[in-house]
Amino acid sequence: MKSVAGDANYFDMDTKELFKLYSDNNDIDIRNILIERHLYLARILAKKYINKGVDYEDIYQVASMALIYAIDRYDISKGFEFSSFATPTIIGEIKKYFRDKVWTMRVPRRIQELSKKISNAKIALEQEKKKHPSVKDIAEYIGCREEDVLEALEASYSYQPVSLDASSGDDSDENDLTLSDKVGMEEKDFGNIEQKDFLDRFMKTLNELEVKILKDRFFYNKTQSAIATELNISQMTVSRLEKKVVEKLRKEYEKN
Repeated sequence: MKSVAGDANYFDMDTKELFKLYSDNNDIDIRNILIERHLYLARILAKKYINKGVDYEDIYQVASMALIYAIDRYDISKGFEFSSFATPTIIGEIKKYFRDKVWTMRVPRRIQELSKKISNAKIALEQEKKKHPSVKDIAEYIGCREEDVLEALEASYSYQPVSLDASSGDDSDENDLTLSDKVGMEEKDFGNIEQKDFLDRFMKTLNELEVKILKDRFFYNKTQSAIATELNISQMTVSRLEKKVVEKLRKEYEKN
């Protein structure tokens, strides 16, 4: 198989042209260039998981391997941008690494195996639908109950804790700062997470039930069980609605 590595114009080639060439001949030199051009994706996504109990270099290595996997699987004829295809693949592999390697609580094997299925389902559904799948979508894809998906998602947060005496790990000059130095005082008003006018605008986008759950949970510190009893609904329904509201809040906050 002829390599184009010696071509004087090789490094000036457009990325799409390189993907077409790689699709045709699987030239290892082409793949190496594609890896170099897209390692920034691995770096950016790996940094999102700093301070979660695993060294950045380990996360970056996992992300880099996932990038290579994405390059090998990418089909340019589908019309997707490579970054859109690779991002969920890389994130999925990082999350899988956390689930497989750093459970801090004794989580049943059943839940760990279900978490792996959920991770694969989310990647497949995100690529198919071009958006984050709902709990219902994941449950139908896997063939299990929504309650089981929610249980596994809750358990997936059981990663290793980080000591408050650990370095803050950021890129600033304040290298002597520990995580405990950056822990703020307990917020007594949920509105303090963002300007009050932002929260007021956000609440206008919710229905009456969502507003009540938001206020009861984060303003009045009521338990999900207490809210469920008051509204005569199941605690699972309250939990589901709370997650929906928090996800809406996160997306709205990221726009600002």
